[in-house]
Amino acid sequence: MVPDPESLRATLHRRGPSGFPVYSGRLIDRRFDINDELTNRKEVLRVRRYEGLDGTIHEELAWKGPTTVSPQGYKARPELECRLGGGAPIADLLRALGYLPVHSVDRFVEIYAIDGATVRIEWYPESDTLVEVEGDADAIERAVVATTLVRETFSADGLATFAARYQRRTGRPARLALHFADEHPAHWPR
Repeated sequence: MVPDPESLRATLHRRGPSGFPVYSGRLIDRRFDINDELTNRKEVLRVRRYEGLDGTIHEELAWKGPTTVSPQGYKARPELECRLGGGAPIADLLRALGYLPVHSVDRFVEIYAIDGATVRIEWYPESDTLVEVEGDADAIERAVVATTLVRETFSADGLATFAARYQRRTGRPARLALHFADEHPAHWPR
């Protein structure tokens, strides 16, 4: 959980290569499955749609294998991704193959390149603002220091765990998906 997203943004703006995020906009995730086959194998088939504030749109198709966590607390899983542009939406292709959407997550994100890592601030429709850091172990540690957030607040926990913590703390369920495609919650950056 990010206690002060605006302070984190200002810190990352100062640390980024150009002072600005490399991406800013909506990030729409849809997971697909057929009769829980992938879920039962602890695999994920995901479509990500990036709708940038600059008007750009692109989609990525990803397969992810089972997750492991190292003794040092770093999460890892095999991943294959491809970026696609043009043509029919990837979700239409997956539906034609029999895959159906089984999970939705919508958020506004800012992505920064910091000290060899990717740092992503994530604002959900109704939940805590989170930060995710990806890269090799050394790059992750450098980026965590650059955020000025307390190291012990970072974990390999999944989004479901963060949503459960939000509900315990507030008494309200986290809302991770939008009700309408054009919805833009007031607390999201513009």
